[in-house]
Amino acid sequence: MAPSVVRVASRGTVKLASSNPADPPLNAVNLMARDADINAMIAGIDLRRELGASDAFKDLHKSEVMPGNLSRSDMVKLVRQSTTTYCHPTRTCKMGIDDESVVAPELRVYGIENIRIADASIMPNVTSGNTNAPSVMIGEKSAELLQQAR
Repeated sequence: MAPSVVRVASRGTVKLASSNPADPPLNAVNLMARDADINAMIAGIDLRRELGASDAFKDLHKSEVMPGNLSRSDMVKLVRQSTTTYCHPTRTCKMGIDDESVVAPELRVYGIENIRIADASIMPNVTSGNTNAPSVMIGEKSAELLQQAR
């Protein structure tokens, strides 16, 4: 069992590296930058330990491999150093009607004509589970909007 923090407080950035569209973007994921994320991950580790020690898992659980018996400060260091992402980036082009929104509810990019965005980047908040189903729903809504625009 591996805990994961899905609704993170930390924020990363995606920036253009240059004016050349062929250059890859500069991504700064910024994992575990906020104490809330550290605390959530440690709570997940604690829950995993509790479940592993339960009767339901006694036949499956032999011993804890990682992180072992660490102090709080060492646990924080471990979480900061070993946390990785499972790569479901969202929210880079937030849909909404506020000043921070990039995309309008009809999936049009504010300030640019004839461009729509229809992927997980428009999600104003990340879902609690895998992003596949809501991404499919966004795609279906996009197809519907494009058909209506004809």
